[in-house]
Amino acid sequence: MILGDLGAEVIKIEHPGGGDETRRWGPPFVKEESCYFLCVNRNKKSVAVNLKDTRGQSLVKDLAKQSDVLVENYLPGKLDELGLGFTQVSEVAPQLVYCSISGYGPSGPYKTRAGYDVIAASIGGLLHITGPPNGDPCKVGVAMTDLATGLYAHGAILAALLEREKTGRGQKIDCNLLSTQVSLLANLGSNYLNAGKEAIRWGTAHESIVPYQAFQTSDGYITVGAGSDEQFQIFCKCLGLQHLLTDSRYKTNRNRVANRQALLYELSSRFLQHSTDHWMEAFNGSGIPYGPINNIEQVFNDPQVQHNGMVVEMEQRNAGSIKVIGPAVKYSSSVNQPRFPPPSLGEHTDSILTSLLGLTEIDLQVLREEKVIS
Repeated sequence: MILGDLGAEVIKIEHPGGGDETRRWGPPFVKEESCYFLCVNRNKKSVAVNLKDTRGQSLVKDLAKQSDVLVENYLPGKLDELGLGFTQVSEVAPQLVYCSISGYGPSGPYKTRAGYDVIAASIGGLLHITGPPNGDPCKVGVAMTDLATGLYAHGAILAALLEREKTGRGQKIDCNLLSTQVSLLANLGSNYLNAGKEAIRWGTAHESIVPYQAFQTSDGYITVGAGSDEQFQIFCKCLGLQHLLTDSRYKTNRNRVANRQALLYELSSRFLQHSTDHWMEAFNGSGIPYGPINNIEQVFNDPQVQHNGMVVEMEQRNAGSIKVIGPAVKYSSSVNQPRFPPPSLGEHTDSILTSLLGLTEIDLQVLREEKVIS
């Protein structure tokens, strides 16, 4: 999807019987299409091909010959069984950058396991560090491990294409959910590797910075952070708690971390005295990072989100008018925007196979009757 926003022509190979499973992940649906499918499938042209048929495999190889990149997320080894593994495809398409995305990688004890976001996030420690202190482990609200793996793949593909400019040849890229999640442990991973310190759940709080968390107000929640001693002074003045500035327990961040509970008791009591809007106004212009905890409706009504143009309307074949979340990155002189709406199943089979592979109407009719395409 991201490469498509940047202008790549993307062909999505789907099974003729039902296509991408996420087409049925709902409710909610917009007419025939699931909102889940609509969220990540813009810019893709759907070609429905039966990969279990040798003629379908040949069609994919022929498309690979004319393509720059192939992305697949089968269990490791499955496409090799179909004659579509990297070694087999690169023989006929040596220029191809072949990106495999799996749960755990192409080798090792877990290579044949199915990989889902929440499972990889569990094994990779994300659920262990997410949730309230002394509470149960929690799943992150969206599939962050999936999404981050896609972002890694996007960068890796672009790097491999640049490398191809030097060598003239493609290569295989292996991305997997587990390695992505372990790489994202960041400072908590470093704490364990270098200091032997096990991570715990902190809710919205920060292990090493106080205050840096959400506080309940009289009508909602606000998240505020004071990342330096100077910011803490401003923070206390905004709250009208100047007396805290003379308390030696809170003089430095190290002191505040050591006396976390006593400080948070005072801060929490103060925040409860007024509304979120009151505190938003109190912090306005202070230089302190702050923001309300918005629900999804509030997110899309937020003036900065609207200014950034994060919602794009498109016309989809089955669903009619839909809205998608636009790209997060803007360029000064390049176009980065949704190009096409998410496709219906097999919407582009005929046009792609005729324009790129030169198949005739008779060829298409025969393949369709024999259930090779749809």
